[in-house]
Amino acid sequence: MNFLRKLSAVLASLLLTQVAFAQVEASLASADAAVRPGEPITVALRLEHESHWHSYWINAGTGYPTSIEWQLPEGWTAGEIQWPTPSIIRDSHGTITGNGYENVTYLPVTLTPPADLTPGTEVTLQGHADWLMCADVCIPGDAPFALTLPVVDANTPRQPHADHGDEVRATINTLPVLPTDLQVSASKSATAVTLTVSGLDAEPTNPWFFASDALVQFDLPQSHTFADGTLTVTLPVSEYYMGDGDRLMGVLRQDNAWVGDRNLQGLAVDVAFGAAPATATTADGTATSADAAPAAGSTNLIGTLALAFVGGLILNLMPCVFPVLGIKILGFVNQAGADRRKVAMHGWVFALGVLASFWALAGLLAVLRAGGDQLGWGFQLQSPAFIFVLAAVMLIFALAMSGVFEFGLSATGVGAKLQSKDGLTGTFFTGVLATVVATPCSAPFLAPALGAALAVSVAESFLIFTVIAVGLSLPYLLLSLFPGAVKVLPRPGAWMETFKQAMAFPLYATVGYLVWVLIGQTTEGGALNAIFGLTLIAFGVWFYGRYAAPGAKATRRRIGIAAGLLLLGAGTAFGWPKPPAPNDVVWEKWSPEAIAAARAEGRPVYVDFTARWCATCQANKKLVFNSEDVKETFRDANVLTLKADWTNRDPAITAELAKWNRSAVPFNLIYKPGEPDPVVLPELLTPGIVLDALEE
Repeated sequence: MNFLRKLSAVLASLLLTQVAFAQVEASLASADAAVRPGEPITVALRLEHESHWHSYWINAGTGYPTSIEWQLPEGWTAGEIQWPTPSIIRDSHGTITGNGYENVTYLPVTLTPPADLTPGTEVTLQGHADWLMCADVCIPGDAPFALTLPVVDANTPRQPHADHGDEVRATINTLPVLPTDLQVSASKSATAVTLTVSGLDAEPTNPWFFASDALVQFDLPQSHTFADGTLTVTLPVSEYYMGDGDRLMGVLRQDNAWVGDRNLQGLAVDVAFGAAPATATTADGTATSADAAPAAGSTNLIGTLALAFVGGLILNLMPCVFPVLGIKILGFVNQAGADRRKVAMHGWVFALGVLASFWALAGLLAVLRAGGDQLGWGFQLQSPAFIFVLAAVMLIFALAMSGVFEFGLSATGVGAKLQSKDGLTGTFFTGVLATVVATPCSAPFLAPALGAALAVSVAESFLIFTVIAVGLSLPYLLLSLFPGAVKVLPRPGAWMETFKQAMAFPLYATVGYLVWVLIGQTTEGGALNAIFGLTLIAFGVWFYGRYAAPGAKATRRRIGIAAGLLLLGAGTAFGWPKPPAPNDVVWEKWSPEAIAAARAEGRPVYVDFTARWCATCQANKKLVFNSEDVKETFRDANVLTLKADWTNRDPAITAELAKWNRSAVPFNLIYKPGEPDPVVLPELLTPGIVLDALEE
C-alpha cells in the first residue's frame, strides 16, 4: 500500500473532526439514585449512537477504544471501564472493520467514595470522554459530562436512578463472565489458536471470539465445530501481534444467551495456553493443518516500495550528497588500485553501511512502537499535541531546505574525518555516515518517511527503510561496478541548490495540511494560538540562521543560538494545544427556533453574533469565556449558548442583525426567562459586563 496514502488515510479521518459530534451523544448515568459513604457505586458512560454509527471496544480492530478521564471530588477513586460484550462492526460492503457498539451503549465504571461523606449533601461526578465514531467515515469525538447525586446514610434502601438506572443495572448483569458449570481451554500454534468450551447444553449460534489483546486477527474468518456439549473454535493469529502470547484473553460471543435464565451473550475468557494441537478442524469437519490459517497481506506493497526507492534516489540529488558521488567512487578506485573486483567490494561494503544505518533507524522505531502498543500507537495523529509537534518539525526542515539556515554542517565535518579512513572499514563507515552524519540534507526526507512508518506494520516499516537505503546507495554501487560512468554524471552546480529549495515546498504543503488537521481537533482559539506558535518557531529558526551562520563571530553566534532557542520555546509554549476543560462553554448553532425552544423551557439564552475574521469577536470570547466565574455562572444557570457564525455570508444572520439595526459584528444578546426583550451587550465585553447583564 502506498505509504503516503496510508498516512493520508489516517490524517483524513482526523480532518473530519470539524463535523459536529451529534453522531454520538455522551452522558453519565448511575445505577443508584444516591451515594452512600464509603460504599462503591456503579455509574456508566452512556453513548447514544445515531443509526449506522458505532464506537469501539477495548480492542477496536481498526480504530481506538473509548476512554474516560475523571475529575472526581477529593477522596474518590475510579475503576476501569467494564466492557460489555461487543459486536462485529462491518462497513457498507459487509467487510469486517472492527469490534464495537451501536445504538445505545452503557460502559460501566465502579466509583468508590470516601467514608466521611455527609448524608444530606450532594456530590458532582464529572469527567471527559473521548471516542472514535465511524460509519462510512470516522470522526474523533469527545465531550465533558457531569452527574449530581445526593448523599444518603447506609440505612436508606437502594433505588435505581430515575434516569437510566434500570438500564445501567441490566448492563452490569449481562457483563461477560464465565459460569462455573463451563470449562474453557486453549492451545496455540504459530498461526492459529484453538479455543474449547465444554459443558454446553446446546450448540451456540454464530460464535465469535473477540481478543482483548489483538492476538487474534479480528477481520479473518473463525471456524467452529460442536459435538457432545463441546464447542471448538479455530482462530487465526495476527501477524502483527507483538505481545507475549502466553494467554488467551477476550470475550466469546454468540447470538443467543449462554445461560438460559439471563441474557448473557458473552463468555469471559482468560486462560493459559496448553500444548499446540497437531490439527485443527474446519466448519465442515475436515481436518486441516492448524498452520493453514489465512494470512493478511498488502496488495499494494509493490507501489509502496517503488515510492520508497524513488525517495532514496532523490536523496542523491541533494547538494551535500551529489558532489561526493564521483569523489567517493574515485576514492574507492584509488584504494583498490586497478583491481575492479576490489573496487566492487568497496561499493558493496558502502551499500552495507547505508543499509545498517537505515536498519538501525527502523529498529529504533520498532522499539518505540512496541513500547507504545498499549497506548494505541499509530493513533498519535489523533492527538493535537502530536500534530503540532509534527507540523513544527516539518516547518523547521522546510526552512532548512529553503536556505534559512544550514542543517548539520558541524556533523558533516565530523563525518568527513571518519570517512577518510582507508580500507573496507572506512568504506563501511562512509556508508553509515552518508546517511546519519555526512548527509544532513536527507533529514527533511527522512521526517516524512518516519511519519508514514507510523501507519504501517513493523515488517513494512523495515522493508520501506531498506528500499530507501537501496535507492540511496544504488548510484554508489553502480559506479563502483562501472567506474567509467563517473564521466557521464552532470557537474555539480547552482542547479542543485535550486532543486533543494524547490523540494521544500512539498514540506510547506504538509505543514499546511497538518494545520488544517489541527483546526479540526481543537478550538478556534487553540488553532489560532497554534498558527502564531508556528510563526514564532519560524522566527526563531530565521534568527538562528541569520546570526549563527557558519563563520559568524562567537558573540554573534551565541546571540543567535540563545535567541533562536528562546523563540523556539516561546512558540512551542504559546502554540501547544490545550485540551478543553470539562466546564468549558459548549456553543451550539444559532437559530430562531433554538431560542424559542429554550425560552419556552424557561432557560436563559446567550447569543454571540461573530465571525472568524472579526478580531474583536475573538478577543471578547477569549477574555469573557476563559473566566471561571463566567463559566460557573453559565453552568449553574443552565444558560444555552448559541453562536451565529457570520464568517461566510448567511442571509438569516444578516436579516437578524438588520432587525436590531446592526450591520457588523460583534453583537451579543442575553435572553432572560420571563422578560420579553433581550439585553443588548456592548461591542467590547468583560466578564463583569456579562455577569452584571445576566444577574440584573
